[in-house]
Amino acid sequence: MTLQNKYLELLKNILLNEIYLENEVRFLYIFAMLSINQKVDGSLVREIGKRLPDLVERTKQARQEGRPWWNLNVSDPSSSPPSTKMLSLRNLCEFSHTMAGRKRLDNITYCLDIIRNNNVPGDLIETGVWRGGSSILMRGYLSIYEMNDRKVWVADSFEGLPVPSLPQDAGYDFSASKMPILAVSLEEVQENFSRYNLLDDQVHFLKGWFSDTLSKAPIEQLALLRLDGDLYESTMDSLNALYHKVTTGGFIIVDDYGDFEPCRRAVTEFRETHGIIDPIEKIDWAGAYWRKSQ
Repeated sequence: MTLQNKYLELLKNILLNEIYLENEVRFLYIFAMLSINQKVDGSLVREIGKRLPDLVERTKQARQEGRPWWNLNVSDPSSSPPSTKMLSLRNLCEFSHTMAGRKRLDNITYCLDIIRNNNVPGDLIETGVWRGGSSILMRGYLSIYEMNDRKVWVADSFEGLPVPSLPQDAGYDFSASKMPILAVSLEEVQENFSRYNLLDDQVHFLKGWFSDTLSKAPIEQLALLRLDGDLYESTMDSLNALYHKVTTGGFIIVDDYGDFEPCRRAVTEFRETHGIIDPIEKIDWAGAYWRKSQ
């Protein structure tokens, strides 16, 4: 591996928290025991990989694929009769800087390799960044390859997702009151960039709802447009404001294309309206992308 590839692989490991993956499994176990008023086994916590290898492996695989890993079936021996319940421990145990998973992070560097090797002009943007992990990877890529003439645009409300206002998003309320873990402040994301020593004047933050910020942003052209707004409205706002700025040979990545029907519907309608026939390629169970040919 080249020095650049070693750096990028290490960066992905850290963004995904794979290096300390067992600690997240430890929290899963501890909070599961507390939820059913059972004693926490200290030796099991210390030797989590040996004592609960299946849970560690399941969590690792889910992290690779960007799948939910924080749900746990727990048997409550104190109930009569004994019962099993599903716990969602997401708000307690998720410490990674990205939810994208290994395959979608690999897709970002794959697209950037082509952009670099083919000299595709333009900046990079992510619309919907959570803790900033994918955008941090973009900035890390520019840094390790000394691509100093491009910017990374980091666009988010930094207040969580909006309450659905369109019928296409009915039933998909991921707003801060429902999903507080998705509401990450601008200051926290900036601090995350800083921890990787990647917060500098090549990173530009766009705070606010996409309908208010994206069309006004001083972006001239884009080589990479990564959409992670989940909802129909957020996805359509991003495409309407930015797609025409993607240069020929650039890439459009949709994080939730296979995961959320409203997001997929927005992409389908936008492509049909604008006669886009570039084939959509699958990344994993959720992510997809295409390369702009004209």
